[in-house]
Amino acid sequence: MPLNPSAPDDPSTDQPSLAVEKALHESERQFRTLADNMSQLAWIADAGGWIYWYNARWYSYTGTSHEAMMALGWRSLHHPDHLERVDSRFRRCFATGSIWEDTFPLRGKDGLYRWFLSRALPIRDDSGSITYWIGTNTDITAQVKAEDALRELNESLELRVAERTRELADINERLQVEIAERAQAEEALRHAQKMDAIGQLTGGIAHDFNNMLTGVLGALDLIRRRVAAGRVSEIDRYIEAAMSSANRAASLTHRLLAFARRQSLNTRAVDINHMVVSMEELLRRTIGESIELEIDLNSSLRLTHTDEHQLENALLNLVINARDAMPDGGRLLIQTEVVHVAVLHDALTPGDYVRLSVQDTGTGMSSDVIARAFDPFFTTKPIGQGTGLGLSMVYGFINQTGGQVQIDSVEGQGTRIDLYLPCHFESNEGQVPANEDPAPPRASQGERVLVVEDEPDVRMLVVDVLRELGYSVEVAPDGAAALPILLGAGRIDLLVTDVGLPGMNGRQLAEIARQHRPELRVLFMTGYARNAQVRGDFLDAGMDMLTKPFSIDELAQRVRGLIEAPSDSA
Repeated sequence: MPLNPSAPDDPSTDQPSLAVEKALHESERQFRTLADNMSQLAWIADAGGWIYWYNARWYSYTGTSHEAMMALGWRSLHHPDHLERVDSRFRRCFATGSIWEDTFPLRGKDGLYRWFLSRALPIRDDSGSITYWIGTNTDITAQVKAEDALRELNESLELRVAERTRELADINERLQVEIAERAQAEEALRHAQKMDAIGQLTGGIAHDFNNMLTGVLGALDLIRRRVAAGRVSEIDRYIEAAMSSANRAASLTHRLLAFARRQSLNTRAVDINHMVVSMEELLRRTIGESIELEIDLNSSLRLTHTDEHQLENALLNLVINARDAMPDGGRLLIQTEVVHVAVLHDALTPGDYVRLSVQDTGTGMSSDVIARAFDPFFTTKPIGQGTGLGLSMVYGFINQTGGQVQIDSVEGQGTRIDLYLPCHFESNEGQVPANEDPAPPRASQGERVLVVEDEPDVRMLVVDVLRELGYSVEVAPDGAAALPILLGAGRIDLLVTDVGLPGMNGRQLAEIARQHRPELRVLFMTGYARNAQVRGDFLDAGMDMLTKPFSIDELAQRVRGLIEAPSDSA
């Protein structure tokens, strides 16, 4: 079923070229992969409010099927105590064309109800008419339970306070009990505030993902219309828009994983001085001519063990924040030095650290802002000028690498942020950056690759890419189906497997395969792998890891690199 039923479908229209159709199908496939792997339940409705498409997360939670939802509708999953209220507001918003937002319980496949924050956004055509709606449902059960618990606690506390107050004149000991109970209530309030931060996080994700899905769906709709009208020369910019929105969604998940310290890091010995020098031109273009950039690098700086690409992103985030804090110009100092910590200090364990500092002469921060600076989606910038994930990403990444972040700021005088990264004691000699070939490398001797992936869309994409590059491909949806192939006598040059497979995971599958094929090369694919946070701890020789989403060129490079790697390095 097409995602937008209003798209033209006139058989008399000029047929688009095969290349355009392929680009359209690829873009739609990417959208489905993004939508089916997001953490929220998502759906699309026509202009009148009839929901005709749900993502995979919806079916996974509800235990229903597409046919069941088309027959019974979404109301069949709502709690009877809330259905009339929700349905009334739903109809009113869809009739008036206003954004719909509501909270209500939905029944899961286990028969239990969980609370969701639902939001639907109308998508309009050039004339202002609504063509369809995009909706998401975010699980807020934990927040609702926390609010209920706090409310019950406050109600019971008020009763106890009244009782104890009447007894204060007679029993002094009861006063101490009351003080202790009030302390418990304050702790419950602090917990509720934490849950409020979680609600802020989920709301921010819902808002950002809705914007990104709008970019993808809107571009696909325009591509479909242009192709149907035979105006294929106009679709490139819409393809770029869809790709840009999808890449922004991927960037958002990476930043969230960085905040949660769950991203996969490719750590190695890094010369931070060299990294800063290589970024100098980019940094100067970023801050503009009104800000003076000064770089002070310690010539005796030691190497540090980190993910250079993530550290570059962290430095760029800090420089952008410093630039925004100096709208009328100022001075920005980037500095490196070696610091020795003798005793435990501010969570820094004793040892040698490389300190990378970014200092500005901008507006500075108050103590309240500093206390919340690392909270996800917290920002002091105007609406539309900041996601609130920059510093939280920096904080999560630096902590994941064993370092710390410290902020020193005075309102009206400026801010200094220090990144502490542990020193690395191995030599950096012999490290040569890989040259990227603009053309994806192809199979040279008919190599045979086994692809193991449980998500059908992702599996199809990977298999199609490898076959297009000339590889012979075997396919399995899980580890159980892959084992007979791996334990057989047939040729297998490379195993490409998802980490998070159902049942036996990808790492376990690789271990069993290598018992039978000791020299087997393995390329892991992961969107989120809890046990793969640092690649060096997860990968053995002859293994590599590719983080989803990835490009066709990146997949081709990794596959070829593993196959062609010398045996002594594999």
